[in-house]
Amino acid sequence: MSRRVLRLEIPVFPERLMFRVLDPEADREAPGPPMPPVDTLIKASRDQLLVSCAQEQLGVHLTIEEWDGAPPPFSDGYEDEAKCVLYLRGQLAVGVGSSARPVQWLRLSGGVGDYGVRVYTRNRTAAVESYHELFEQHSDPLSDDFQQARKELEGLEQYLLQLWRES
Repeated sequence: MSRRVLRLEIPVFPERLMFRVLDPEADREAPGPPMPPVDTLIKASRDQLLVSCAQEQLGVHLTIEEWDGAPPPFSDGYEDEAKCVLYLRGQLAVGVGSSARPVQWLRLSGGVGDYGVRVYTRNRTAAVESYHELFEQHSDPLSDDFQQARKELEGLEQYLLQLWRES
């Protein structure tokens, strides 16, 4: 039975409708990086993963879990799932944009090697709809009421990234 060994929750602010999960030592400019995901949740290369977001006006909520073995699949209200394998050198970074520095990194207990990865998402459609409704309710996006209502939508779009060392 697999058990979770690490859980980290962070806000991420997507750029160009995506964020990046990668080995911090990965060369983001090297030939062969993944193409941006179009009509799919993720695109991956050997040591980089691009995750598609439904919008970029609001921050999204990302939960990262490391497991000591493959976790049991589940839905728990998540709407979409994607899988891949990443080669990681014992660390993981989350960043945005092609030239941006990682915004958060962590050390993995599994060390260096191939990691199975599952990405789940929920509230993608609800976040986009809620943001559009915000403009219908408030005509001035610079008003305090608009800004307060916008803050309440931060983190509505959620992602769960589970990873484990492949044997």
